[in-house]
Amino acid sequence: MLQRRTIRQAFATVGGSLALLALAACAPPPPAPAAPATTPAAPPAPADAPPPGAYGECEPSADGIGRTYFGREIAHFMSHAGIPWLERDSRESEERTSALLDALDLRPGLCVADIGAGSGRLTVPMAQRVAPGIAYATDIQPEMLAFLEARARTEGLANLKGILGDTLDVHLPEASVDLVLLVDAYHEFDHPWEMARSMLRALRPGGRIALVEFRAEDPEVPIKALHKMTEAQCRREFEAAGFRWLRTDPRLPWQHLVWFERPLTP
Repeated sequence: MLQRRTIRQAFATVGGSLALLALAACAPPPPAPAAPATTPAAPPAPADAPPPGAYGECEPSADGIGRTYFGREIAHFMSHAGIPWLERDSRESEERTSALLDALDLRPGLCVADIGAGSGRLTVPMAQRVAPGIAYATDIQPEMLAFLEARARTEGLANLKGILGDTLDVHLPEASVDLVLLVDAYHEFDHPWEMARSMLRALRPGGRIALVEFRAEDPEVPIKALHKMTEAQCRREFEAAGFRWLRTDPRLPWQHLVWFERPLTP
């Protein structure tokens, strides 16, 4: 009896194994592994890339960084050691900063931003004119902001807000600013496309930029060549970044005052 049971168990085991072998024989073969792609997919282009060829390189000049933008060599930026020059007594007679402030048509309640504000020579009166509106002062040098913020405290200007920026972004709230002022700073931006696009995002639709640069067309303007810009170059660069040229105001003795706006529609 025991022997017959053992034989039956052996047949059952063999039969189960045969069944499994039959199922395996009928099952479809596993899919073959996918062949590797012969050419890897190209990475997507950046969503906000500068126009092809906008940036270039050149042999660095004495005042430049060896990087070009639309053919213009970018100048070295002024360090905080230049504060005495920004605060010089002759600045009003040479640049008519009071006339510039009048041209900005500042009104209470506006939100304005002084990009590359430096010592705050213009940011402070801007803040006074737009109060209780906000006046942002952005700079990439903490020493400049410390000087400026101390000045704001002395003047009791709670509406003046210092922002430590970087060379790629102004770090302003999106679509929040009515007016951006750039005084003798833009030509020193080592990433002008990225900064211009950042300012475009910060402006409200219809918001304006007042670009102030020493006139390169005038050899009588006593400023180093790399720290001046032509009106044509100003327009070329800002229009490429998406701004619309409004007008060029001739009232300043040494500088262009070029007005641009963020279009109401892209």
